[in-house]
Amino acid sequence: MSIYTNAKALSKLTLGQVTSYCSQYTPELLQAVPRSLNRDSLGLTTNNLPFKGEDVWYGYELSWLNDKGKPVVAVAEFSFPCTSPNIVESKSFKLYLNSFNQTRFSSWQSVESALIKDLSATAGASADVKLFPVNNCPALAIQLDSALCIDELDIEVSHYQLTPEILKNINHAQADVVTEYLVCHLLKSNCLITNQPDWASVYIEYSGKQICHETLLKYLISFRQHNEFHEQCVERIFCDLKRFSEIEYLTVFARYTRRGGLDINPFRSTSKTKTPKLRTLRQ
Repeated sequence: MSIYTNAKALSKLTLGQVTSYCSQYTPELLQAVPRSLNRDSLGLTTNNLPFKGEDVWYGYELSWLNDKGKPVVAVAEFSFPCTSPNIVESKSFKLYLNSFNQTRFSSWQSVESALIKDLSATAGASADVKLFPVNNCPALAIQLDSALCIDELDIEVSHYQLTPEILKNINHAQADVVTEYLVCHLLKSNCLITNQPDWASVYIEYSGKQICHETLLKYLISFRQHNEFHEQCVERIFCDLKRFSEIEYLTVFARYTRRGGLDINPFRSTSKTKTPKLRTLRQ
């Protein structure tokens, strides 16, 4: 049985239900999900978070009308602090953005201001919004990175339901203290409500006793049939690695593929606060 079974915070969400699309600006479409929903099970409260970070979303299907009725299109970058009491539920976010389609705004700045006001109110903390022309968003340029990919390791896998106990042997007894930057493109989890697959590349940077790459890969693959929201999965990975590994510095950053014109990219770190501007081919 899911730890979220009968959770009141999920009972009234439009996610998983048949909904109509509104093309006139309607901020009331936005819905919030308390971050405490999964943090309680991880033993986390706002006052004792073991990480810093943010959730960065990119919107690829944002459009509105100018004063003369001519359509305008843009790419949007949305940032929410990990200390906000709520996350914005993704389907409500998509419906909300769609409501801009046939609404007239006097300027890009007025659209940006409306987005900041509405999203901050839903998240319960100040959201940051930047709008870009669709042919010029530097943060979305595809980049090569120096992370060591662990996907090609020849391992035998038997766990496809989340199994954090896999990490009990992630440190070899005589392991050296190292700093590593790793990536796995095999992370797959499922939406908490609809069971639709969520695909991601997860970047892990750490300093401490060297972790076993094979063990880490098995653990990440064990999310394959696990149901949680993007942000919840990343915080679970962070907390499990801190619990089972002998490491001091840790950063976990997942770049999820987009759905319905939005991608979600949670970033959690013991020291860094801002998400790197990194985009891979799948994003």
